[in-house]
Amino acid sequence: LKSVGDFDISVSAYPEKHPESPDFATDIDMLKRKVDNGATRAITQFFFDNDLYERYVERARRAGIYIPIVPGILPVHSFTQVANFSSRCGALVPAWLAERFEGLENDPQTHALVASAVAAEQVLDLVERGVSDFHFYTMNRADLVFAVCHMIGIRSHEADVAGSAAA
Repeated sequence: LKSVGDFDISVSAYPEKHPESPDFATDIDMLKRKVDNGATRAITQFFFDNDLYERYVERARRAGIYIPIVPGILPVHSFTQVANFSSRCGALVPAWLAERFEGLENDPQTHALVASAVAAEQVLDLVERGVSDFHFYTMNRADLVFAVCHMIGIRSHEADVAGSAAA
């Protein structure tokens, strides 16, 4: 593709390793092969433990992989669905996350508030660790991502204009 045009090529990366991969070393070798074949950026599978992401990036750097590794953030639109999906793709759902959503199955408003706060906390922690780019898995629900962006200080131009007019 690079010979055809100026493309950015994004590939997948797995902080908790791909579910079919035997170990982390094999996973990093696969990422290295992707980079050697033209990948310019990796976007990770979603995760909820930022330490796992940080260790993954450290492994990649030690292997000579220096492309951006963009963390995949999944706001929890439905805890039940996320837990089910996570079990199928090998992503860990920490106990603290389950506790945050416990008892909210029939309270969508509180669930959405908690989901926005959890995702914003994750992003802000990653920012403190030096991360500047993010990939949000919206699952066709931009409302939570919009709320997260607002909470971390990213505002749309329309919101800035409306805020200025109100002042």
